Amino acid sequence: MRVGVSLFTQNHGDWDRFEDGEGSQRPPATDQATYDAELALAEQIEPLGYDSIWAVEHHFSPLNLTPSPLLFLANLAGRTRRVDIGTMVIVLPWHDPLRVAEEIAMVDNLLQGRRLFVGLGRGAARREFDPRRIPMGESRARFLEGLEILRRALTRERFSYEGEHYAVAETSLRPRPRSADLVERFMVAGNSAETIEIAGREGLGLLLLNHKPWEDYGEEVGRYNAARAHHGFSPAQPTVVVNAVCAETEEQAWDDLLRYFGELKDGTNRHYEWDEPTHFLEATGYEHYAQAAERRLNSTPEQLARESALTQVWGTPGQCVEKLRFIQRMTAAREFVIVFKYGTMPYEVAERSMRLFAEGALPALHALDPSAATTLGVPT
Repeated sequence: MRVGVSLFTQNHGDWDRFEDGEGSQRPPATDQATYDAELALAEQIEPLGYDSIWAVEHHFSPLNLTPSPLLFLANLAGRTRRVDIGTMVIVLPWHDPLRVAEEIAMVDNLLQGRRLFVGLGRGAARREFDPRRIPMGESRARFLEGLEILRRALTRERFSYEGEHYAVAETSLRPRPRSADLVERFMVAGNSAETIEIAGREGLGLLLLNHKPWEDYGEEVGRYNAARAHHGFSPAQPTVVVNAVCAETEEQAWDDLLRYFGELKDGTNRHYEWDEPTHFLEATGYEHYAQAAERRLNSTPEQLARESALTQVWGTPGQCVEKLRFIQRMTAAREFVIVFKYGTMPYEVAERSMRLFAEGALPALHALDPSAATTLGVPT
């Protein structure tokens, strides 16, 4: 089984200053220091034996400092020789899809045979839509139109497109993609029933970014593969993303996870404005987010952090392996993507965790056959 690492580039310590509008004050941690630590961690991923490096996309807040995951990953591709790379995700409605297609094709060529996994999404934070003057309620339509443009651009010598939001005069994409199966490696982050249905209908791969107990994912993956089958696609197994702390003792791992993952959840709550659910109802296609935000209002931040942490991975290397084996059984995951650094976690803590995991857990996971899942509509 493959195991990758995702880099979050979070400057969580700057949230209070950011929200207070105190731009004249020096931040507790600079964005430059955040990048230095993240790149130092990235340098360890390939030598430690991991299979892939992933990056996310966010804008305009300390939650994440990677506005261009493809640019970020192109830099890391130049620093490595073996690992594949992946986006989790490129938020398609925020961009000109023709430009996205060009960048995908260029990075695919720069990899010289290594694989690019293209995770796509539609976004859910109004602070990222409003500065672009793009209504959140248009995100689903823009996503589907952008997806069709990507497919045409990357698979046809010449193409054109005419839609409600985008129009492309007949043209040809250069450079042409190096990989013949690049479009087959498209996937979407599945955060709602609607997105699961879109993923299955469009024949996209599925990225699961866990936000509930793993036992609840079996039905979702089943619906996903039922939708794939209905539209003529064969069953597929998801890529599953988890946050982890690997330590010498279970107690130390749990303490670190609860602290730093709690910070990550706090930053996520601030970025998406979960404490104000009505704005989700005002945007077509975000009913799932409104319901989730309403549920969060009935819990304290401490309760939310603890409940969410319990679905992550922590402990000694052996305990991490057992938790991931359980998650694999619940989701039929074909690949894990692990996040080792988040919140205000110091580089030394993240590096030690990632190294210990590589030494004690990675060999067992590499030996795990992901096709052993016998349920969820996934082939054995």
